[in-house]
Amino acid sequence: MSVQSPISSVNDFVVRFANVNGSGSASANELFARSILRHGVPVSPRNIFPSNIQGLPTWYEVRVTEAGHLGARGGVDLMVAMNPQTWDKDVASIEPGGYLFYDSTKPMPTSKFRSDITVIGVPLTAITNSTYTDPRQRQLFKNIIYLGALCALLDMDPKLIEQLIGEQYKSKEKLLSSNIHALHLGRDWALQNLKCPIGLQVKKSDKVGDRIFMEGNSAAALGAVYGGATVCAWYPITPSSSVAEAFTSHCKKLRHDPETGKAKYAIVQGEDELASIGIVIGASWNGARAFTATSGPGISLMTEFIGLSYFAEIPAVIMNIQRAGPSTGMPTRTQQCDIIACAYASHGDTKHILLFPEDPAEAFEFAAQSFDLADRLQTMIFLMLDLDIGMNHRLCRPLKWDDARQYDRGKVMTAAMLDEPGRDFGRYLDVDGDGIPYRTYPGTHPTKGSFFTRGTSRDRYARYSEEGAIYADNMQRLVRKFETAQDMVPRPLQANAAKPTKYGVIYFGSTSPAMDEAIGLLEARGHQLDRMRIRAFPFHSSVASFIADHDFVYVVEQNRDAQLRQLIVNENGIDPVRLVPILHYDGTPITARFIANAIGDHQDHLKVTPLRKAVS
Repeated sequence: MSVQSPISSVNDFVVRFANVNGSGSASANELFARSILRHGVPVSPRNIFPSNIQGLPTWYEVRVTEAGHLGARGGVDLMVAMNPQTWDKDVASIEPGGYLFYDSTKPMPTSKFRSDITVIGVPLTAITNSTYTDPRQRQLFKNIIYLGALCALLDMDPKLIEQLIGEQYKSKEKLLSSNIHALHLGRDWALQNLKCPIGLQVKKSDKVGDRIFMEGNSAAALGAVYGGATVCAWYPITPSSSVAEAFTSHCKKLRHDPETGKAKYAIVQGEDELASIGIVIGASWNGARAFTATSGPGISLMTEFIGLSYFAEIPAVIMNIQRAGPSTGMPTRTQQCDIIACAYASHGDTKHILLFPEDPAEAFEFAAQSFDLADRLQTMIFLMLDLDIGMNHRLCRPLKWDDARQYDRGKVMTAAMLDEPGRDFGRYLDVDGDGIPYRTYPGTHPTKGSFFTRGTSRDRYARYSEEGAIYADNMQRLVRKFETAQDMVPRPLQANAAKPTKYGVIYFGSTSPAMDEAIGLLEARGHQLDRMRIRAFPFHSSVASFIADHDFVYVVEQNRDAQLRQLIVNENGIDPVRLVPILHYDGTPITARFIANAIGDHQDHLKVTPLRKAVS
């Protein structure tokens, strides 16, 4: 079956693999993405998987993009349809002129295909059954065989894939040879029986440069190591578990005494989220740099302890890898839906510092910075990733670290300082107007510097008091400290349009790559937008200034209730009419097409000239 105008594109297309969870396809699909990188062509892969162990549908999407776009594009040019359960949906998602690759061992009725796409059938099951007798081998090598067929169809260099297989199975000669054999089974069959290559092709390039390919969770965990974290307490929850697992792996390499081999870290899996955050706060109170990794449901359980950290002023870090909620929601889908929950976590009047990295490189940098901020501000810091950043591999700039960098432990009284004549130590005494008091580590001095840490009201010297004026004085000081944080957290990044414009857009976190691409699509439609990427809360003063300089500002986010927009309105007193929400919350990563269409349609509406009333 063929079409008159199949898609023809070199190094610019989207491939989606439709598989069944537990089929062993994940490693083959990732091998496909990495092999394109070896061709020097950037890719942006995304794993879309269910929250069960096996049996349900799973998809792996690879965007091949020599232009370097790292956001999801939307649409599929080549569908590798390996799951009968999702066949109709998968076929429907293919762009007109696109390609359908499937296992043609069993005949399919013509009603299951489309007349506007090119259908490519390869008898994968027949090939595996004639080659392998073991059922598990048949299942696993079937994935490598279709990878081999794609290698021929897309005109890929098989030696580069062989090289990756060799690295994966180094010192495992039997697995190495059997995988390479399966690869060539598929490639040889395609070359002998199909017209190769098709309109979609991979050609060697040099557009990857020195960028690295890693997951945000691993980068954040490494940032915690470099940031001085020595304690991690956690409870497993998707999609954050790999943060603690990566921290464990990094610590085994980097945190053992070279002479004794003794571990210089503690990693504790608590019995639940409450225990985990309690361990973190206790370790932090004792002077360790400690953190936990969790997701939305964990934040809900931790809120009472978060309030203790805020009110008793104990530094700590929470890495929140956001997923779709509320309640259990969709554990393996991405959203930016914990903004309000974290900004005002706990009962009473609280405000917390949030950091919004856009990619693994910033996840590393912001994670390390989180511990300095926590110590400096003596409060909880939230590193706000999400599943799209955390669990997907992303190209990013190389991670950098200055070995001369010193940790900022903030205002800590030493024994010598406590012994200075005239020194007045009050645990909650603000001596320089920034809202941040001095603290001491337990056991600093035999007789001075001790204090009670409690969740009840106290005076500036940590003495219990429920007098209204004393409570209000303490709460107002906490506001001053939050205001001080505005100039400590990462500032927004702003970029102006090529031409002066009355319109702007605000975005943050994992929305960034799709937003960057959407700007080009909007310009092609004649729309100019100044843009600002927010990287932290509290908001720098430039956020309010940016909004004041424009008639309308679009706020792009991945949740239903426009949570960042709410936060901007609440904190800056902005007229909400001037902030136009652009919301995407179906659990899939936001796309450049979605953003461009939503903003473009609104802009088109603004430009419509109303008909004047006829003069009688």
